[in-house]
Amino acid sequence: MGSGLLEKTIAVLLYAAVLLALGQLASRRMKDLRDYFAGGKQLGFLSVAFSARATGESAWLLLGLTGMGAFVGVKAFWVVLGELLGVALAWFAMAGPFKRLTDRYDSITIPDYLESRLGDQSRRIRIIAAGALVVFVTIYVSAQIDATGQAFEQFLGWNYFTGALVGFAIVLVYITSGGFLAVVWSDVFQGALMVVGLVVLPIVGLIHAGGLTAVVSSLQAQDPALLSPTAGAGLTALSVASVLGLMAIGLGFLGSPQVFVRFLALRDSSEISRGAAVAIAWTLLADTGAVCTGLIGRTLLLGRELGTGGQDVLPLMIESLFPPLIVGLYIAIVLSAIMSTIDSLLVVAGSAAVRDYYQQVRRPDLEDRALIRTSRRVTVALAFIALAIAMSVALLTEERSIFWFVIFGWSGIAATFCPTIILSLFWPRLTARGAQAAMIAGFVSVPLFKFVVVRVAVIGPLFETLEELAPAFLVSLLVGVLVSLLDRPAASIAARGDC
Repeated sequence: MGSGLLEKTIAVLLYAAVLLALGQLASRRMKDLRDYFAGGKQLGFLSVAFSARATGESAWLLLGLTGMGAFVGVKAFWVVLGELLGVALAWFAMAGPFKRLTDRYDSITIPDYLESRLGDQSRRIRIIAAGALVVFVTIYVSAQIDATGQAFEQFLGWNYFTGALVGFAIVLVYITSGGFLAVVWSDVFQGALMVVGLVVLPIVGLIHAGGLTAVVSSLQAQDPALLSPTAGAGLTALSVASVLGLMAIGLGFLGSPQVFVRFLALRDSSEISRGAAVAIAWTLLADTGAVCTGLIGRTLLLGRELGTGGQDVLPLMIESLFPPLIVGLYIAIVLSAIMSTIDSLLVVAGSAAVRDYYQQVRRPDLEDRALIRTSRRVTVALAFIALAIAMSVALLTEERSIFWFVIFGWSGIAATFCPTIILSLFWPRLTARGAQAAMIAGFVSVPLFKFVVVRVAVIGPLFETLEELAPAFLVSLLVGVLVSLLDRPAASIAARGDC
């Protein structure tokens, strides 16, 4: 992979230059706290749609989902369906009421909204939210840093650790300079790169493979299970659980802070319908393109080692199809998927730690300018913790799958926040105590189902196949309902007349 190194490096440097320029431009537009954390709540549908989708995806889309397509075949399309349903529900069912309520409360973060919506005077929701975000965002970001190192190693032949540090430095510079606005502007640029790259690559691959019939014949000859929606497992309890586990990835779009803060930042509710059309089209094109890339890549690269979980299929396929300069552009596309997630998560975690905890709970007298300075410092600190985790995992584990590393962090954030956001929008009986209990239950359930329940006899294999997000999500939802029903009726949203 060393040929054409200069051309590849030039493409990556141009990409980095655009990101840094966007950070500088955004810093000039940033006037106050609302700008730093929510873009002044003046963003249009196109920016929000591209930013929400680029943020909702990550290294798992370019390296993980393409690898999954190569590894398990058409079964990976269940992920596409789950994501389409999640994105559609988020935009059509939740974005409207969420936007109206956050405007009513003048919220600039998700904990702002939850505290106002539920009348939480104890500030416990802020504390729980901040703690959960700091923990799971750090894990999620560490997975992206790990993917950065692997991308530079696979594409440019760099040392893994050097690549991870270079990517880490780029994102840290532009995120700390321009805050949320820099993140959104860079997401538009990076989201466009991602969707174009994932549409073009399978088309070119299909032409080189000799057409659809040739690809299907090759996959059939390699393993008929690659063309089965259950990967050849038939209709069993475990195969159904596996399909539900893949589709459950879409649950993360129903309230995760890094996605919903984009709805909060919309100019007004009239932007939602157009934004929904863009977001759904983006998801359909990018996710389908990713799975098709894996399937076609398995045909083109027959006999070659595709790495853990097939995650080397995209870099190997690009190297075999394109000249060095285009390969360099694809390196930028992979980095776009990674960095568009890192920057968004770090802003959300930084705002949670500083705005939602330090200022609101400990230092309510802190001025906006001081708060922004502190947020930048905390963002840098969290980023370095994530870097340390990524480096440690790389040193201790050689065979690691980007897809499942990312999904653990994604599941933790989703199970903690999504059920509570859903209940706060659509169930007037929810109380502050119910929300607090739901968030704690979701937070605890993810590692519980990931590491403990899977070891239990009889039911363990079923939950291992189902993965942790769906059961943790359900536990959080049920706990929120049960505790709210047992709480004082006067503490509910309905009792306060805030429906």
